[in-house]
Amino acid sequence: MKKLNQIFVLLFLGAFAVAQSQTTDATAPLHLLQPEYPTPYVIPEKANVKAVLDRVYTFLEANTASKVVNKKDNSEVTNFKKIDGNIAFEKGAFRLTSYEWGVTYAGMLLTAKETSDKKYENYVNKRLQLIADLYANTDEKNIENSPIHSVIKPHALDDAGALCAAFIKAKKMGLAANIDPVINNLITFISQKQQRLSDGTLARNRPQMNTLWLDDMFMSVPALAQMGGYTGDVKYFDDAVKQVIQFSQRMFNAEKGLYMHGWVESMQVHPQFHWARANGWAVMTMVELLETLPKNHPGYPKVLAQLQAHIAGLQKYQDGTGFWHQLIDRNDTYLETSATAIYTYAIARAINRGYVDKMTYAPTVLLAWNAVASKVNDKGQVEGTCVGTGMGFDPAFYYYRPINIFAAHGYGPVLLAGAEVIALLNNSQFEINDSSIQLKKG
Repeated sequence: MKKLNQIFVLLFLGAFAVAQSQTTDATAPLHLLQPEYPTPYVIPEKANVKAVLDRVYTFLEANTASKVVNKKDNSEVTNFKKIDGNIAFEKGAFRLTSYEWGVTYAGMLLTAKETSDKKYENYVNKRLQLIADLYANTDEKNIENSPIHSVIKPHALDDAGALCAAFIKAKKMGLAANIDPVINNLITFISQKQQRLSDGTLARNRPQMNTLWLDDMFMSVPALAQMGGYTGDVKYFDDAVKQVIQFSQRMFNAEKGLYMHGWVESMQVHPQFHWARANGWAVMTMVELLETLPKNHPGYPKVLAQLQAHIAGLQKYQDGTGFWHQLIDRNDTYLETSATAIYTYAIARAINRGYVDKMTYAPTVLLAWNAVASKVNDKGQVEGTCVGTGMGFDPAFYYYRPINIFAAHGYGPVLLAGAEVIALLNNSQFEINDSSIQLKKG
């Protein structure tokens, strides 16, 4: 019994010693304890951001076509004056003429500008030169079999807007190709051939008659804005501003600061599903428009105010991981990469151009970039991107859309986001102040 009592005493003394050795409010500042963050909570370093972008570039350079081949024997075609209906781009994982790749070209060009790394610019010029050469040498009878048939005969804004804007941006950065025939064809489709509502708002008859797709702000306005800057013709700016204002009047929820994905003219009640990537296209549209829109244009302050309202709305819904949800205001939907990358780019660019307050929004951007970077794997593949998505009016449609590393929508936004974050880091200094990321004082 005496021995048992000694054991109890020893256990008690040991427990007391452990308790005394633990950190307490009296022995250490508990507010400095390290939290278990699911996403790295650090100030990004420019070299690390560039390393992420380099991985993406390496993957894309290896997995996108850079030449034209004969479909019969897979031999390279170099004489475009003798092409026929038996040609194709060499095999690759992504389509060179899709709207997603229009975004990717823009991301490559911005990365080249912010990093002074010419390989990104060369990636774009090599492929846009191919498209321009094919456009110049494809006759009428071979259009349907051409690898650029959607450029020659666009059927939707998806075929025209993003690619048109990318061509003009590339030209500004030195692309030698004769792009005028291509851009004139694409902008003519946007301005004159695409369906519109009676007030001129760009619309589709899919999935219902006279449907507005929020995505179509991006599939039209940046091209119109770039064309305004390229030609000096104010009619393109006027149309671009009109689209932003009239889409916003119908589709923006001012209380939430978010856009609905789709609006159907014949619906008596308009269901609001705030799909993340469509909101991304909208916010990116406005920063792209303000980039070229003259400040003395009467629509400038309206577009700027709308951008500020949308960014304020988006910030409210950022998840603690740094991502945004597939349906922004429904936290039980999955965290989505492409939208998060688009917001990172658009908000960073808005900060860098002085459209929104740096102190308020920069921490949002840095957390979002850290989240996006965590989704670029060692191969340079972007994980967690929702595949191409139509329009639905029930929650299940959005909740269960698949994700895939070959969803092309993720790559351009990651490049844009990283490049603009590098610009932000070049223009700003940040610090860990009382455990949180802050703009450095002074």
